[in-house]
Amino acid sequence: MLVTEFSTEVVAASERFELFTEITDRLYMINRLRSNDQDDFRARMRVLDLGELQVSTMHFPHLEITRTPKLIRQYDPEAYQINYFLRQEGVLSTGSCDTALRAGDLVLMDSSRPYRGEVHAVLDSWSHVTVQFSRRLLPLPDKTVQALLGAPIDGRRGMGGAFARWLTDLSVRADEFTSADIPVLASATLDLLGSVVARCLDAEEAMSPDARRRALEVRIHDFIQQRLADPGLTPEAIAAAHGISTRYLYKLFYEQGLTVAGWIRECRLERCCRDLTDPSLSSRSIQAIASRWGFIDKAHFSRVFRAAYGISPRDYRHLGAHRHGVQEPSTTVRGRSTTPLPPGGMLSPTIDRSSPST
Repeated sequence: MLVTEFSTEVVAASERFELFTEITDRLYMINRLRSNDQDDFRARMRVLDLGELQVSTMHFPHLEITRTPKLIRQYDPEAYQINYFLRQEGVLSTGSCDTALRAGDLVLMDSSRPYRGEVHAVLDSWSHVTVQFSRRLLPLPDKTVQALLGAPIDGRRGMGGAFARWLTDLSVRADEFTSADIPVLASATLDLLGSVVARCLDAEEAMSPDARRRALEVRIHDFIQQRLADPGLTPEAIAAAHGISTRYLYKLFYEQGLTVAGWIRECRLERCCRDLTDPSLSSRSIQAIASRWGFIDKAHFSRVFRAAYGISPRDYRHLGAHRHGVQEPSTTVRGRSTTPLPPGGMLSPTIDRSSPST
């Protein structure tokens, strides 16, 4: 099972912070934790387990995190950790200077390097995404990556934005994946992160050709998802935006068992399905919804919708997709897996946090 949901509210208020500490110790690198809300620490976590890589979406009110040389000597998983600040602000110190972090930032950490951070949520919703994985899995030399540790990476635009949206989509769609998807999801996550780091350091030549190609595929898919409303979204426009030939674009999609036009159509249909069954959009016409996602011709939209689902858009909206078992289109493999109560993750030995001594 890939997904675990966890909340500290399953225990008494006085035990919540200790429970959170135990769970994060088992999942990630060991740290000394403190919070202004320690007496009643209300936290939630949703973990997507991709084997050697874990993606956790979290919410907690306030947290101080310290990783000391002593803790590193006691237990070091030799891992990188990338943190995405969804709705959070904080300060990180990895040496003599402090770095301010805000919502939309990404920051890369190394379990073998000491640091101290303080973060707090700015809204009562999912506020943080953490990805941890062995250093050997990132398709870049350790020496290259070290220059970016602790530095804020902009997750609002460019390659950082593409990676941030990828993490958000992984979190939102976590229940849809099955164990068969793990290799593809883990590889795409690592290759895209490698591309982000390489782009920040002008070190893309350090990545293998396969890693660069897989990262390019993820960037292209993200580019398409962000522009589905544009009726001018064509293979030629997509190829030009990524500095490749249209022929090479077709080849990339063919290797994934897809066609460019077919994948764009499926993505647009999925957005239309969501809008058609959204109660807040019930007053919006079917044609307005279709046009919103790039289907300008009414007859063409009805035809491709019926071909995909065997039902007209009007009947789909009237009956309700989920209630009557009509399948929505999908660009991912769909499957559900949930696990009750605390995640296991990577087990670690008993750690002495009592002293920050070196």
